[in-house]
Order: sequence, then C-alpha cells, then structure tokens
Amino acid sequence: MEERLRLKNKKVRKKVGKIGEEIAVKFLKKKGYKILDRNCVFKILGAFQKGELDIVAKKGDTFCFVEVKTIKNPKIEILPEEKVNFSKRKKLILSAQSWLIKNKIPLDCKWQIDVISVILKEGKEPQIFHFENAISDFC
Repeated sequence: MEERLRLKNKKVRKKVGKIGEEIAVKFLKKKGYKILDRNCVFKILGAFQKGELDIVAKKGDTFCFVEVKTIKNPKIEILPEEKVNFSKRKKLILSAQSWLIKNKIPLDCKWQIDVISVILKEGKEPQIFHFENAISDFC
C-alpha cells in the first residue's frame, strides 16, 4: 500500500513538473528567448553521474540553462526556488558545461543558469518568478 502511494505521488510530481516546464517555456518565449533544447539527460563529463537540464534557451548572445521548480497548492513551507540546494547548483553548473562541450560551443561564451519558480493554485493563474543568473560557478 505504501509503495503504491509513493509511486502515485511520484507520478503526480512528474506531471506537475511537466506542467511547470510548459508554463516556463511559454513565459521565456514571450520574453524573447529562443528554446534550443528541453529535458536533456546525459552523463556529466568527468563524473559518474547523470546531468539533467530542464530548458536550454538563448537570448541575444547568452545561453541560458533554466532549472524549473513547480509546486501545486502551496502551503508556502518552502518556495520552489529554495529547492535548488548546493548539490543541485553544482550539478547544474557541470551539466551546463557538459551541454556546451557536447554541442561544440566554447566554454568562454556567455552563459548563465536561471531558475524559474512556478506556483500553481487551483482556479488561479500560475505565479511565475524568473531568477536570472541565479547560480554562479562560485557556489
């Protein structure tokens, strides 16, 4: 019973995450970003772990690697963007660098990691918060 509930919760979280990513893509396009890639999963170069990037976009000459965090019907115990902890930040930096290398783009190009927080509330428009250049390589 507990295992079934855990699987159901995982499916719900995945569905909520996908909804948030769709909202984030539309939001970015409205702000003039070009979407280059979505849901990229790959081996991080020089590591034994997989990396994942929710959205890779470009605005002007800057590549933007976007982490999307979504919550549904929040009790505001923790904001979505607060879920991007130290370990996740390091992994995002390595993932972004790996994506650039894989796509033969020099690492000295202009790039940044953004976080988009989406809060879904039943019967209301989603709240979207865009934290540009939220993660530096000094974390």
